[in-house]
Amino acid sequence: MARRFRGEFHQKVDDKGRMSIPAQFRRVLEAGDPEWTDGKRPEFVIVYGPPKQKYLECYTMQAIGEVDDRIAAMPRGSMERRMLERLFNGQSQQTNVDETGRIVLPAKLRAKIGLEAEAYFIATGDTFQIWKPETYETEEEAKAEAWLEDYPEDFDPLTLLDAPKGA
Repeated sequence: MARRFRGEFHQKVDDKGRMSIPAQFRRVLEAGDPEWTDGKRPEFVIVYGPPKQKYLECYTMQAIGEVDDRIAAMPRGSMERRMLERLFNGQSQQTNVDETGRIVLPAKLRAKIGLEAEAYFIATGDTFQIWKPETYETEEEAKAEAWLEDYPEDFDPLTLLDAPKGA
């Protein structure tokens, strides 16, 4: 099984859009790039998606390859395939981590999510997301709280792993 992204981090963003990728995330990017060898820059893909998406989703080369394979298996010419191709191929950017562990996020992507002096990185398994910290706090934390309201106070999220498929 591939290495997974874990954790959350706040990173400074300079006026040119440079920011450090957390060291733990860089190790996963290296492991998820079949072309990477020691001394090379690991590549990954940033999917910025439709206008309503308020974060950037970052995929290892291996993870985006899996998505691409699943899209390619869909019927050619179907509306679903065309939309997914636009989302994952058209509304994305391949980039790499430089020798100092940083990336340069283009102004277009920073403007899309309102990113200024600080970015919030959060792991989501085989991807990680980049958010404007205030947006994450107001929107995602509220979603998590609302979701938890449906469960008892002593709810153990691991019980969801035991639920039958389709339930």
